[in-house]
Amino acid sequence: MFNGFIQIFKDNNDWNEKTIIGFISFTVMVVIAGFDLVTGLEGINLEIKDYIYNSFMMLTLGSFGIAGLEKFSPANKVRAEAEYGADTPTSSCSCPKQCPSCGTSLE
Repeated sequence: MFNGFIQIFKDNNDWNEKTIIGFISFTVMVVIAGFDLVTGLEGINLEIKDYIYNSFMMLTLGSFGIAGLEKFSPANKVRAEAEYGADTPTSSCSCPKQCPSCGTSLE
């Protein structure tokens, strides 16, 4: 269990650390909102400092925003082409009748 946790923070892994941190931060925000709702229904004022809630909000938005930008970045496309081969669809594709990847009619 602990060895698996350490694997998350190595350079060669399948985990995206930014989304893990963003998910944990979002979970904390949801739990705080739940506590605030429950205590509000009981008539107790749960006082949460604005800067604490805003810190979790910025951490969540930043983590998911950076992870989202990385997903669609040109460097990710280059990495995928290097990993899976540079078989990008072109109009000179030699597929029979119609190319399934680029849709070019070859008849």
